[in-house]
Amino acid sequence: MAGRLPACVIDVGTGYTKLGFAGNKEPQFIIPSAIAIKESARVGDTNTRRITKGIEDLDFFIGDEAFDATGYSIKYPVRHGLVEDWDLMERFLEQCVFKYLRAEPEDHYFLLTEPPLNTPENREYTAEIMFETFNVPGLYIAVQAVLALAASWASRVEERTLTGIVVDSGDGVTHVIPVADGYVIGSCIKHIPIAGRNITSFIQSLLREREVGIPPEQSLETAKAIKEKHCYICPDIAKEFAKYDAEPNRWIRNYTGANTVTKQSFQVDVGYERFLGPEIFFHPEFSNPDFTIPLSEIVDNVIQNCPIDVRRPLYNNIVLSGGSTMFKDFGRRLQRDIKRSVDTRLRISENLSEGRIKPKPIDVKVITHPMQRYAVWFGGSMLASTPEFYQVCHTKAAYEEYGPSICRHNPVFGTMT
Repeated sequence: MAGRLPACVIDVGTGYTKLGFAGNKEPQFIIPSAIAIKESARVGDTNTRRITKGIEDLDFFIGDEAFDATGYSIKYPVRHGLVEDWDLMERFLEQCVFKYLRAEPEDHYFLLTEPPLNTPENREYTAEIMFETFNVPGLYIAVQAVLALAASWASRVEERTLTGIVVDSGDGVTHVIPVADGYVIGSCIKHIPIAGRNITSFIQSLLREREVGIPPEQSLETAKAIKEKHCYICPDIAKEFAKYDAEPNRWIRNYTGANTVTKQSFQVDVGYERFLGPEIFFHPEFSNPDFTIPLSEIVDNVIQNCPIDVRRPLYNNIVLSGGSTMFKDFGRRLQRDIKRSVDTRLRISENLSEGRIKPKPIDVKVITHPMQRYAVWFGGSMLASTPEFYQVCHTKAAYEEYGPSICRHNPVFGTMT
């Protein structure tokens, strides 16, 4: 329909929420998924709570403002990707729509994201909030992994496919999610307890061992800044150590920070930390002795657990998503390590058959693309700007006729295949 306002795309993550309008390349706002509320109305007798409820519902802050609000309690509506408190979620979305996007919800269709294996009941709660509180004309709830696959289309002009493996690594957790024709193979999903936060902590411990003169209260934020500015993935850790030992002046970087108390500057030489930090994706035992399986092996295992007819397409389309996959040469190293595992298995198979079986080589391809950091949001923006999006959205009229159960299923639509 000509003249229709663009759809609103909202990706609420555990750490950060991405907000914007369909058709844009980047989200208009990226805010922490935090809300600051007054706790006073949650204590005392019932009458007190009833009187103050109207005021309390309006007295809250979200995003960066939540951390600046004194006298308020910080809450997180989402934990490990799933909504934990629906009252807080409703308030959070209220400010996302009215304060940040400055949109009239009655005039816009909405695309919201959900983690894989989200429960149907959660989709119903989301539908109730969007249709009853915000009175939106249409809603589509998309699986984050499917949107990340769609975002990878930005890197290629060849055939668009929604079959692939999504390696999604954010701040809190890393998922390896297989998708076949737009549908998640739920039984094969793997979660890995290594992500951006673990890399930051590992770099912090390496710096602490060296006693480099960083103020203790700033050690975590300094480690995070070093991770984002100087870290990369190396092809061979032993050769990398030798390289630094042979030419330290060429490879060691300098980080300068300012003490928040004394305002004096401090300097840190960043050496081995540059490659040792992100190396825990491929040698997790460096930071976590209880978890020793490298990321490449996890991806290989996930694909081997999938139905045999989709394995080759999965190997051929391994898509990276999330901020912790942005390290230089991350995709190249992951592709090389997976290819080694696959080739070794094929060689063993040929040897066991004494040469009678010659397995066909398997193509392993890891896709990196410019929109990797905001892949989920960008995928949503792309799909919500197509005409098919409006045809598959659940409408307000259908919601009023059939109830929230209509949102239990959100079809994968034409443009996605």
